[in-house]
Amino acid sequence: KPCWLKPLCSNLGFQNMRWFLSTFAAILGGLAAVACGEGVKSDNIRFHSGISREEKWKTVGHRGITLWMTGLSGSGKSTISVALEHALVSMQPRAYFVYRLDGDNLRFGLNRDLGFSQEDRKENVRRIAEVSKLFAEAGAIVIAGLISPYAADRAYAREVHKNASLPFMEVFVDAPLNVVEERDPKGLYKKARAGEIKHFTGIDAPYEKPNDPEVHVRTDMLTVAQCVNTILAQLDGAGIHLQRTFRQLSEDEL
Repeated sequence: KPCWLKPLCSNLGFQNMRWFLSTFAAILGGLAAVACGEGVKSDNIRFHSGISREEKWKTVGHRGITLWMTGLSGSGKSTISVALEHALVSMQPRAYFVYRLDGDNLRFGLNRDLGFSQEDRKENVRRIAEVSKLFAEAGAIVIAGLISPYAADRAYAREVHKNASLPFMEVFVDAPLNVVEERDPKGLYKKARAGEIKHFTGIDAPYEKPNDPEVHVRTDMLTVAQCVNTILAQLDGAGIHLQRTFRQLSEDEL
């Protein structure tokens, strides 16, 4: 199975790869701190500064940004996120530094102590927002895919980035309820309708649609490639490039 790091390594070169690996390790080392409570509980700590973000971004070749992929279960968040990751890492003239944070995947580790109550969902978003900020600070294009049904929680994620002067784009991965119920890739809608799952988003728990997302893709109307290209076009306009622009994909590449 090909390693996802191979195209990145071959394009970054040895010196840049050393920087990438050290930065990656530092980010992973900070995950435990991200999982802490709401506020800073200790008064005997201080923030330690190192290499400036501008120097990090110059080494990577582009600025960091977080793409917050929100939508109902089954709307296509994971499918589009994986396709976008491939488009950025493997299908450009030079690989981009990308990290994908999948909501389900994180519940096997960082967020394994969280359920799906409103309070746990809020903490889920808080942790992922903080981790996304760390990666964006390092120069990564962060693709964070999670339902995040509450507008206030998504606003918090945006505010975390705004306060750090980091770019943030909300991507509404949209499909009507009847479409996602028909897809039902994990069989969760069927269980929710049967009463086997309580407080399921879209059935007996709310999903508050974004009012003004930077990107809105209808996955019941667009192909995966069209959705990815829509996001790439918006990224081109976000000013993250230091020198280049994204190559658009053809339908037969995905």
